[in-house]
Amino acid sequence: MNQEASVLQEWDRRHFWHPFTQMACWGDDDPWIISHAEGHYLYDIRGRRALDAIASLWCNVHGHRHPRLDAALQEQLARVAHTTVLGASHPPGILLARALSRRTPECLQHVFFSEDGAEAVEIAIKMAVQYWYNQGQPEKCLFLTLEDAYHGDTVGATSVGGFPLFHGVYGRLHFAAKHLPSPWKLYQEAAEDGSAAVSRWMDFLESALRSEGHRCAALILEGGVQGAAGILPYPPGILAGAAELCRHHGVLLIVDEVASGFGRSGRLFACEEENVQPDLMALGKGITGGYLPLAATLASEEIFQAFLAPFGEARQFYYGHTYTANPLACAVALENLAIFDSTELLDILPGKIRHFHERLLQFSSLPFSSRPRFFGLMAAVPLRDPHTGAAYPYGERKEYQVCRRARDAGVYLRPLGDSIVIVPPLSVTVCEIDLILEVLRSAMAEETQR
Repeated sequence: MNQEASVLQEWDRRHFWHPFTQMACWGDDDPWIISHAEGHYLYDIRGRRALDAIASLWCNVHGHRHPRLDAALQEQLARVAHTTVLGASHPPGILLARALSRRTPECLQHVFFSEDGAEAVEIAIKMAVQYWYNQGQPEKCLFLTLEDAYHGDTVGATSVGGFPLFHGVYGRLHFAAKHLPSPWKLYQEAAEDGSAAVSRWMDFLESALRSEGHRCAALILEGGVQGAAGILPYPPGILAGAAELCRHHGVLLIVDEVASGFGRSGRLFACEEENVQPDLMALGKGITGGYLPLAATLASEEIFQAFLAPFGEARQFYYGHTYTANPLACAVALENLAIFDSTELLDILPGKIRHFHERLLQFSSLPFSSRPRFFGLMAAVPLRDPHTGAAYPYGERKEYQVCRRARDAGVYLRPLGDSIVIVPPLSVTVCEIDLILEVLRSAMAEETQR
């Protein structure tokens, strides 16, 4: 290793506190310091190359260094890098707001920008509460959510999340939320009978709405899959059924499409699959193609109208950050949408997804795995001890070791609980999908033979 790389690694260990990382053992598995990227590949400071099979944490859409996205960023940089939108506006923000309102479910006509998916959820939560407050119903502040839900790491987002670890540590800071069963769990209990699982889940939801609807602000659901819980897809019908029941009981529906949006489900937005019209929708991750931090919360006309009043009534939405609707990010997001419109990416995605799922099912019969879970172009492959069929103890970090082997073989992956997650850029090729799965299979086999 050259001297510069050695110094960077030492400074990294000493000064850089990484997210979701036990820093006591940071560096033990030779983490890469990524210097540059091209297409679907990442390169570290030592010149090693690996296929980005996690889309840089599920956000890269068209690959790295895409010429159209690079050009959009450079063109905007020549105009202005940042200006506030408190008391002002700018063309990229205006054009992006219009573009998003034309491509999302028809009811969503108003766009509020922020910097990341968790913040988009926070904004949706606050909009829901203030909507009812402005309507003269301040008692409606309870949220319905799912067991094992994940909506981000801020206090509001973890309040409507369902991870026991988060609630154990931060629960004293949380507001009230009622957790419904995971649709995936009911699907497994129903022996993978989708209709039975949907019917049972709807019973749980209707019971909660009957007993709590008078004080319930909103139901929040991820877009078709519980992503960070381990890629747990809903049986078809959950979103549409939830929308109908919420309307009937006068409760808002928030759909969190931070992970599922911008093509990840196979459609531009997962809501399209069941023609769902949410009251609020949170977007992030792929909104800029994986280039810059940006997120958006979209609201229906009914929600928006509840905030309009004479100035002195102070009913406006009191929220906003310094970098809200950053022009650079908005310009790149506009070009990201233009690429979707001018290419065949969405048309060819279903074929890629079918191939991906068919190849994934081959892991079901392997001694070191159990049946993979998948949704669109995202999957989780469970790692199992071939001698016992059980997951490895958390402290052994076996999943991390599998990913280290895969990376050394040229594929960059990340674990999630007891599984290895695969979420490649949407532009990934069929040959690259095969490469990812072949490398993962070998890495799992080699590591479990030790």
